[in-house]
Amino acid sequence: MIQKVYNACSPIRVYDFFSGCGGTSLGFVRVGIEHALANDSCPDAISTFQRNFTNAKVINEPIETIKPRTIKAFCKKESEISLFCGCAPCQPFTRQKTNSNNSPSEDSRVGLFTHFSDLVHNCLPELVFIENVPGLKKLSLDGSNVFSQLIGQLEKDRYYQAHGVIYAHDYGVPQVRRRLVLIASRIGKISLPQPTHGPNRQNPYMTVRDSIAHLPPITHGTEHPDIQQYPNHRAARLSSLNLERIKQTGKNGRRDWPESLLPRCYSQRTNGERYSGHTDCYTRLSWDEPAPGLTTRCNSYSNGRFGHPEQDRAISIREAARLQGFPDDFVFTGSMSSMARQIGNAVPVRVAEAFGLHFIQHVNSMDTPDG
Repeated sequence: MIQKVYNACSPIRVYDFFSGCGGTSLGFVRVGIEHALANDSCPDAISTFQRNFTNAKVINEPIETIKPRTIKAFCKKESEISLFCGCAPCQPFTRQKTNSNNSPSEDSRVGLFTHFSDLVHNCLPELVFIENVPGLKKLSLDGSNVFSQLIGQLEKDRYYQAHGVIYAHDYGVPQVRRRLVLIASRIGKISLPQPTHGPNRQNPYMTVRDSIAHLPPITHGTEHPDIQQYPNHRAARLSSLNLERIKQTGKNGRRDWPESLLPRCYSQRTNGERYSGHTDCYTRLSWDEPAPGLTTRCNSYSNGRFGHPEQDRAISIREAARLQGFPDDFVFTGSMSSMARQIGNAVPVRVAEAFGLHFIQHVNSMDTPDG
């Protein structure tokens, strides 16, 4: 298909656009892929990235300002295999955004994929990886479907590609996180990796207990004093009302509150019945199940099912990080809200590991460009 010849000795180097704090890079590096470059416009995310990838080269500016020649300057060898990652912020593509009065196409971040696609088109990396919410497939920009445009450009540039919706807990993440993933290759035909966890598979699903049960207890509004061993093990302070709410929330997550504890929207009645929406808010995680998908407010008791299974508080930053697959020596920087946003936006580390191994196996199977 192309003139280069690749083999098992050809290094794969990752160019991580919209890198955030580094979930994708960490997963890829863990399986042996080399780091080439990270790009993100968020100063806190880049600060965290540099804190944990001390020798990494980074570009802390919007992708719209990056020229293809800048990226090409980072390419080292003719024999290297470049892997471009484009995991843009998902907020413009969420179901809530799609259902709101403001069209997602009006959000300037939707155009980020166009800029990423342009970089792929001009630099022609051998491999491409994209992860985002499934709503990306439905969105339009200037009357054209964003995802269809991306697929069309990849086909014009002679990429094989595969895409589909995956669940993170199928790949060893203790979290039910539904995501659209696209992978592409100019080396040869490629497919999505097979799930590794779940019923009738090699491994059972990972649970909340597997991930956070061994962390020492803390109370709301405090941080564990041993910040060397348990960095970022810090929980948000609860109001007196929310503290009473979580105390009266059962360990099974059951919310059987008196009227006085109900938020205003919950106490509203239709046809004599209480409002029944937002059933995951103000409740607890379950020990023996995967967590729900973490959001950018994953440390907030009132913004999802993010209450600790037993302790009367929301999960800590460290617990949220563990549910995303970050090890305890991965330290986050910034305010609590910023750290939660970085974690919620990250690609789960084990998902990146699974796809990183899949890319390595794909390259190793290619003795010639056509396999």
